[in-house]
Amino acid sequence: MKKILSISMGSSSRDHSTVHEFLGEKCEISRVGYNADMDKVIEAYKEYDGKVDAFGVGGVEFYLGVGEKKYYFREVKQIRTAIQKSKAGDGNGIKGILVKRALIALEAKLNEEGKTLKGMKALKTNAVDRYVMAAALVEAGCDVTFGDLMFSLGLPIPVRSLRGVQIMAATLLPIITKMPFKWFYPLGSEQDNPPKPKWEKYYQEANILAGDFVSIRAGMPDDLTGKIVLTNTTTAKNVEELRERGVHLLVTSTPRLEGRTFGTNAMEATLRALIDKPDDEITEADFIDIIERIPLEPNIEILN
Repeated sequence: MKKILSISMGSSSRDHSTVHEFLGEKCEISRVGYNADMDKVIEAYKEYDGKVDAFGVGGVEFYLGVGEKKYYFREVKQIRTAIQKSKAGDGNGIKGILVKRALIALEAKLNEEGKTLKGMKALKTNAVDRYVMAAALVEAGCDVTFGDLMFSLGLPIPVRSLRGVQIMAATLLPIITKMPFKWFYPLGSEQDNPPKPKWEKYYQEANILAGDFVSIRAGMPDDLTGKIVLTNTTTAKNVEELRERGVHLLVTSTPRLEGRTFGTNAMEATLRALIDKPDDEITEADFIDIIERIPLEPNIEILN
């Protein structure tokens, strides 16, 4: 049995473990949150290194890819140094592949309802942390508002183009990536706080709410009637929160396993464990091949 452990800087309340079979190989996938304690996270990587087939690096990322540029977090380099034996994935290796598959599936679902993504208004809470999703939404024909300055810095300034996102990233990320990751993204117990509605105008004018679920949830209003949520990790509790608010469709780029969709970091780690190659020799083509052979499908749920 392959053992995959996602060690997260996020809240321990979102922990989950399951055993699932992929291509005839049983995989034990576990997610353990360390509530924003970087010291404990580093200790855990060192403790389990070599004892698991692959680590999912959760709650943080080795880098943010925006356009052709990569911005590496100084603090997160400690994690890469701590991992010497096991394979490791932070999600960057498969995000783009999975989100494109999710949007193809969503377009097909909308076509059944006599709708299309083309022309739909979308709110992407943060573009720099999932630039591949931002670019895919634009490529699909959506009219996208990027909320990085609002959701990360509290500034009432929407960004309306990918070029604007790139300029913003080039200006701010060289500074932000030198700071503690928790300054940039809510971690630990902050992820358990009840939503505090903010930027409601932008939530309400959008047909699609896209991005990291913790970010979407933090400011979501009580009424999301008819909205489509395109995201990643959601628990059974999160699904009920969205159902109660009237969300129409919940689309996740990863499948739901025993009530929970795991983050792309955990799924990338699972694929790395299944690919019979050294970690540094695994290519995008390898990921595409195994994703299609499994197949690793997006999850679409009609909530209302």
